[in-house]
Amino acid sequence: MTTVDATEPDAKPEPTVSEATRAQRWRLVLGSEADAACGALTGPALQMDQALAALYEPQGPNGLAKRQGGRGGSAPNVARWLGDIRKYFPAQVVQVMQRDALARLDMRDMLLQPEMLETVQPDVHLVANLVALGSVIPAKTKDTARMVVRKVVDALTEKLNDPLRSAISGALDRSRRNRRPRHSEIDWHRTIRANLKHWQPEYRTIVPETLVGYGRKARRPQREVVLCIDQSGSMAASVVYSSIFAAVMASLPAVSTKLVVFDTAVVDLSDKLDDPVELLFGVQLGGGTDINRAVGYCESLIREPRNTILVLISDLYEGGVEANLLARAQSLVGSGVQFITLLALSDEGAPAYDRELAAKLAALGVPSFACTPDAFPGLMAAAIRKDDVSAWAAGQGLVTSRAAR
Repeated sequence: MTTVDATEPDAKPEPTVSEATRAQRWRLVLGSEADAACGALTGPALQMDQALAALYEPQGPNGLAKRQGGRGGSAPNVARWLGDIRKYFPAQVVQVMQRDALARLDMRDMLLQPEMLETVQPDVHLVANLVALGSVIPAKTKDTARMVVRKVVDALTEKLNDPLRSAISGALDRSRRNRRPRHSEIDWHRTIRANLKHWQPEYRTIVPETLVGYGRKARRPQREVVLCIDQSGSMAASVVYSSIFAAVMASLPAVSTKLVVFDTAVVDLSDKLDDPVELLFGVQLGGGTDINRAVGYCESLIREPRNTILVLISDLYEGGVEANLLARAQSLVGSGVQFITLLALSDEGAPAYDRELAAKLAALGVPSFACTPDAFPGLMAAAIRKDDVSAWAAGQGLVTSRAAR
């Protein structure tokens, strides 16, 4: 019996876009109409072109849209296409093509079939779609859906956990540093550095004017954080990231974390923070928006206003009573609550949002800006230190909303 080693010349890896010639890449971008200028494609490049054409020329002879009439006929074609794009394109491109397929071809039915989910490249947007479809996913598909969601959540948690924990722990340590320590609590290294200017040459010693001590261990949480998340459809990616960040913060003993989601109704998911996957499947994406009602509920959770950070994550398209919302915001800020509005918590860039309402909130001392997941740990650290969050956001180059003049 003869065995074939995978390292032999006959066992070639699948070609990728980067291996195509410059003319072939232009032809892939421009489509079949560029055959005369760039030359017709053959071999692997032609297979890549067919995968692109199936999505971006969907009515063509091999287009995916041609077979969308019945689920039975379309499933094998879609599964084959999903396999092809993973074969020829890098992960980032695959994710973009999958999102385009969902948007252009209304292929949500493929998310209701376990064999389809096993083929899809998992990402935040796929999770958002599965969460949105949570109530209609068939029983036979739910286990696969949870597996896909957990894979993405675990990957994001691994990426975001350490930066968030480090930023928050460091900010808490600095905010509670003891300036009147007992002898056993003195941090001698910091005390010496702080008093070097008081060196006495004749005595060959330092006279410590300022004593720096270790922070005493908190017997109760030092900060209360309330995340209030708009679960309308446009905020889907923000809901995913917020849930993961909330779960990480809930694991820190020095931070008391609450998670509230809302549309026209308000749901407190704080008791589900130990499992972000279960938490996400408890979210119902879509529906209207009553920000005033949600902020009113969050206000009822606050025990120590001056130690509380309220983060409203919403595009601010209010369906409730705007005047009441502004009155609540003014009252919260006046009581000492650090009230921050994130117009988005995602990698999507500048979001669409209600600029007028954002400006009115900014005038009351509630800064509004879009925030990426990578910047969120720094935001929480700045809020815990009670820094000027608007100045911090501007320094990070984040999209900010200024008060109306």
